[in-house]
Amino acid sequence: MGIVTIASVVEGEGEVAALPKVLQRIAHGLGVWDLRTPKPHRVPRSNLVLPGGIENAVRQEAIQVKGAGGVLVVLDADTDCPARLGPSLLERAQKARPDVPVAVVLPKPEFEAWFRAAANSLAGQAGFADGMTSPQDPEGPPRDAKGWLSKHRGKGDPYSPVPDQAKLASLFDLDMARENARSFDKFARDVERLLASGRAPTA
Repeated sequence: MGIVTIASVVEGEGEVAALPKVLQRIAHGLGVWDLRTPKPHRVPRSNLVLPGGIENAVRQEAIQVKGAGGVLVVLDADTDCPARLGPSLLERAQKARPDVPVAVVLPKPEFEAWFRAAANSLAGQAGFADGMTSPQDPEGPPRDAKGWLSKHRGKGDPYSPVPDQAKLASLFDLDMARENARSFDKFARDVERLLASGRAPTA
C-alpha cells in the first residue's frame, strides 16, 4: 500500500510542530503507519482569509501530494463562527485545486481549546494541577484558551505555544477531545477522510 501524504497549512508557530503529531496519532489509531506529514506551511490568518490567500497556500501545498492524501488547512476561528467562515474558505480552497482532496478546520476559538476539552487527561502532567478538569463548554468563554491553560499550570511556567503545544499534542486524549469539542471532532473526521483518500480498502 502506498504512502499517504497530508500537507498542511497553519497560522501559528506552535502548530508547525504540534499538528503533525496529532495527525500521526490519528493515523496510528486507524492502523495507518505510512503517513507522510511534510512540515506545515505557516501563513498568517490575516493573509489566508484575503482573496487569493488560502488559494495560493493550497496550491503550494498540493504539489507535495503525489497520490493518496490531501491538503489540510487549520486556522483558529477566533471571533468568527466556524460554521460560516469554514465552508466559504473550503469552497475557495477546493476551487484552487479541485483535483486534490482538501479540508479546512477552524478550532473554536483556538487550537488550545482542544487541550482544554481533554484537560482531565492532562491533569498531573506537563506542570498542570492534579485536579484539573475540563470546563462544561471547552469551546466557549473564556475565549483565551491559552490563558486558561496558564492558569491551571499552578506554580509552573505559563503556557507558551512554541515549547508546549507539541508536547501537549502528544499527551491529550483524542477521544475525550472529540467528545467535548465539536471542532475537534470535525477535525478528526476530516483527517480520517484524507487518510482514506486514494487508498485501496483493507480486507
